[in-house]
Amino acid sequence: MPLSLRREGFSQLPGWAADSPATAFVAFCRSARYALEVTPYKSGSLGLSAVEFEPVFQAALEVENRQSGRLSDQEARAFFEHWFQPLEILTDEAPGHVTGYYEPEIEIRTEPDGIFRYPFLRRPVALSKVPDPEKPPIGIPQGYAFMLETEGGVRPCPDRREIESGAFDGQNLEIAWATSRVDVFFAHVQGCARLTCPGQRTRRITYDGKSGHPFTGIGRLLIERGEISRDAISMASIRHWLAQHPELADELMWQNRSFIFFREAEVTEERLGPVAAAKVPLEPGRSLAVDRHVHSFGTPIFVVAPQLEDFDAARPFARLMIAQDTGTAIVGPARGDLFAGCGPQAGEKAGSINTGARFFILAPKESGCARRAH
Repeated sequence: MPLSLRREGFSQLPGWAADSPATAFVAFCRSARYALEVTPYKSGSLGLSAVEFEPVFQAALEVENRQSGRLSDQEARAFFEHWFQPLEILTDEAPGHVTGYYEPEIEIRTEPDGIFRYPFLRRPVALSKVPDPEKPPIGIPQGYAFMLETEGGVRPCPDRREIESGAFDGQNLEIAWATSRVDVFFAHVQGCARLTCPGQRTRRITYDGKSGHPFTGIGRLLIERGEISRDAISMASIRHWLAQHPELADELMWQNRSFIFFREAEVTEERLGPVAAAKVPLEPGRSLAVDRHVHSFGTPIFVVAPQLEDFDAARPFARLMIAQDTGTAIVGPARGDLFAGCGPQAGEKAGSINTGARFFILAPKESGCARRAH
């Protein structure tokens, strides 16, 4: 997709002065610490490199240590203005678009019964990544990121319909059971969930692999079939349709052949989301899922969505986000998925986000991106 980067001043960013970026600074520091102390993030095609981010990451952690992580919004804004150059992403094709996601909270049982009978599955032992999806082994379709390694060679993993019909039965992959296949399906779409069970501590499951089959958004299918209008499509309207058409629900969900496998993780801090693709916990309202082939994790991105109301105030959405996650459906330079938080209220927020947006990456002032932009 042809794109260009246009230099902007912070004073020209719609809503920049009204934003409260202190929590964005906290999220940025999490990525800074991981990149400096564990391993640098890979560069996306925009070209922002770990070397270019390193002095900014170091400066952020020095500020955090000096002030015990408690920056005011004014101080956080000053930090970003000092170190970064805003660049608007301009594309010749699809306009910018933003959606939302969250961490569902689902009641489960650790043993199945007549009510709790829809399982969350662990990753099969034989499931492995395809080394190069563009040049896969013989027998694996191009673009598939996962495959099964068997004694007879590699083969595609079963898809959603096949798995839910018993393809992995007897392999002891079940983590827990829910009451609704729809709840399990939407946990797959979100890539995570908190699991609650009476008398037990809350557990968390997070993404650990997928079937490799293409993701198909069932909302798009409902629009194409004339079941829900484009203006009315949302997570809530899709759930309502599935509840009203139980005899058609499985068949529709099976059209999304991508199936997600999970691993268990601790809930170490109630407020934060799961550890995601950037290997740090997600910050509600500040972490952004991006196309990792384009963007580098840890990049601050200012998202302006005039048709969307801000999470915390009665004004158009204009927020500094940090690129800390990715997703199958998040494709392109001006595409993002906002992490809204955990639980039902976050789900309501996330389900209402589906709108056009402008994306401004904050590139380190001395980076090649900043110098090349016009």
